Amino acid sequence: MDVRRLEVLHELRLRGSVTAVAAATRRTPSAVSQQLKALEREVGAVLTERSGRGLVLTAHGEALARAAGDVVEAVARADELWRAYVDSPEGRVELAVFPTGGRMFLPQLLDRVRDVPGLQVVGTDLDSAPEDVTAMASEFDLVVVDAVGPAPAWRDPHLIATHLVDEPLDIALPVGHPLADLEAVTAAQLVDDPWIGAPRGFPFERVLHEIERVTGSPLEVVQRYSDTRIAEALVAAGHGLAVLPRFTSGGEGSGIVLKPLAGIAPVRRIAAVMRRETMVRPSVRAVLADLVAIAAGLS
Repeated sequence: MDVRRLEVLHELRLRGSVTAVAAATRRTPSAVSQQLKALEREVGAVLTERSGRGLVLTAHGEALARAAGDVVEAVARADELWRAYVDSPEGRVELAVFPTGGRMFLPQLLDRVRDVPGLQVVGTDLDSAPEDVTAMASEFDLVVVDAVGPAPAWRDPHLIATHLVDEPLDIALPVGHPLADLEAVTAAQLVDDPWIGAPRGFPFERVLHEIERVTGSPLEVVQRYSDTRIAEALVAAGHGLAVLPRFTSGGEGSGIVLKPLAGIAPVRRIAAVMRRETMVRPSVRAVLADLVAIAAGLS
């Protein structure tokens, strides 16, 4: 049964005339009559009958109108709850973020969320290839992802991608490496060293391919890890060079130095991605605004 037609029947029981129902619901009397006739066809029973110049409810109409009152009340409650839901940033927001992105954003994000009553962010660290984004956005409210070069999945018409920051990718060298004192390194200077690479298909792998393309020489990748902390430790121990993100790598006591890659200057684009229907939730919009503000401080 159509809820709008049940509402008309409910109003007729309360107001007593088609004219009064029309005025209350901003319909014409003819439209009210048509709705009642359509409802009769829907339920297969006569709901109204003539009484003088007006309509009154039959026994069937009275019974259904009482039930319609419960339906109208339930719809009104649902509407009120929905409006409250979409107007206040409360609730649980499920966030997926790649590991170094978690180090970059989560401490400040959780500090900010702590001051918003009723808002909770639950993060999960997932390192995945850019083509996995669509599936991840179906499982999580927000997905913070990175890509080096084109990321077609971010242009999925069912998704909204909000750019957060472009993070430079540097070449990590062990302290004491012959190139460690240079301001920047070139691709040609790097082809003879072994490399600690990322898993195939991951964003950082594109940088190694670009070095190979520019120099015409293949690189020797001796180990592959998605965890940049492992790569950093292996570089510090002298097992190879690596491509590492500038904002979350190196530092005093790390045993490595980070150098820009001249002529290529690679960056990874970091974005927050969500399904379009998720954007309606104020809680998600509030978390996204915090991510944008944190990213602005990074850049």
